[in-house]
Amino acid sequence: MSELLHPSAPHDLPSFITAPGDTDVLMVVVGVILLGAVLAVGNIYLRLHTLPERMAHKSQKLQFEIVAVLGLLALFTHIHLFWVAGLLLAMIDLPDFSTPLRSIAGSVATIAGTQPGAETSRPPHDITADDAADTAGMAKPDLAKPSGKDKGDAGVTGVQGHA
Repeated sequence: MSELLHPSAPHDLPSFITAPGDTDVLMVVVGVILLGAVLAVGNIYLRLHTLPERMAHKSQKLQFEIVAVLGLLALFTHIHLFWVAGLLLAMIDLPDFSTPLRSIAGSVATIAGTQPGAETSRPPHDITADDAADTAGMAKPDLAKPSGKDKGDAGVTGVQGHA
C-alpha cells in the first residue's frame, strides 16, 4: 500500500524529514545536545556560584564560614548582593589577631610558671582545711601556716618575706 504523494507536494523532500512512523533522528540528536548544553551551563553557573567559597577555603575558618553562609543566602534568596559581599570578603585577607594573642598568652603562662593552656583555677572538689573551716563556721587551724617569726617578718603571721 504505497501512498501516493499529493500532486502539489514537492517530490524531492529534504533528508531531515522522516516518513510517518519512523524515528526522527534529528530530533533525538538535538535533544541530546540540548540536554548536554543545559547540564554544562548549569555546571558553569554552579562553579561560578561557589567561587567565593573556593577562594575563602584557603583563609581562616571564621571567614570561610561567613562566606559560605553568604553564598547559601544568595542561592536561596536570589539576592545577588549576598554573593557579591561573599566574593569581596573572600578576596580580602582579614588580619590574624588570634596567633599573636595566643603567643602572648603562652609567654605570660610560661613567666607565671604554669603550663600554657592549662586551667589555672583549682577544681571544685579540691577543698583545703581553710576552706572546710570557713564553710563549717569554725576557726581556721594554723596547722600548715608558719609563723612570721620563723621567716624573719617581725611578728606577722602567715606572710612570707620576699626580699
